[in-house]
Amino acid sequence: MRDEEMEVAVKVVIVGNGAVGKSSMIQRYCRGTFTKEYKKTIGVDFLERMIEVYDDPVRLMLWDTAGQEEFDAITKAYYRGAQACVLTFSTVDRASFQAVRHWKKKVEDECGSIPMVLVQNKIDLIDRATIDAEEAEALARELKVRLYRTSVKEDLNVSQVFTYLAERYLAEMRSWEEEEFDPPRPVITTSIFASPGYKFHGKPGYYDTGIISLHPTGKRRFQKKKHLWKNLCVT
Repeated sequence: MRDEEMEVAVKVVIVGNGAVGKSSMIQRYCRGTFTKEYKKTIGVDFLERMIEVYDDPVRLMLWDTAGQEEFDAITKAYYRGAQACVLTFSTVDRASFQAVRHWKKKVEDECGSIPMVLVQNKIDLIDRATIDAEEAEALARELKVRLYRTSVKEDLNVSQVFTYLAERYLAEMRSWEEEEFDPPRPVITTSIFASPGYKFHGKPGYYDTGIISLHPTGKRRFQKKKHLWKNLCVT
């Protein structure tokens, strides 16, 4: 394969309590839309977007896992293979802030140490805040992650969150190359709401809409345009 046939793909999980704005964040970033209506995510929602980082094309695959504990058995498996994570809490929901450590541990239990960022969403409702600015900053220092204050409604700092994670991940990939570190190569295959007629062809780097296959490096090979997924979002 030539270099131009290589593509970097990053699986990003967005975690946090229900109603903190996880689904809205993904919709805003991928489709440029926002709705005030809250609809509880059942299991996992998924969108993707192509961006450029350091002049390299990067496919961000954004997974919104359900925040409600009744779906824990469903969503736990979807953390596996994640290469970056958004820890989300709401400005007006103190319980979601207090649950951040819990969500971080759940992701790390499945994924180990991966690039993470802490997001305080709904900053447009700061006059109703239940968390002091100093508390959020102290938590970020404790968890050793960067803090972003966002407003999905106003589209404030949303794209910066995902650009930062993509940059972090690419920096780690480059450090592996410089150290001549060879990560394990098995392909991780995960079904995504597979529809009848969609099948995995059993070849590394050969994809259909219903299946994702990821290498731990995040690199994915492809050969023919007709075998690429349909882009699930508007870039």
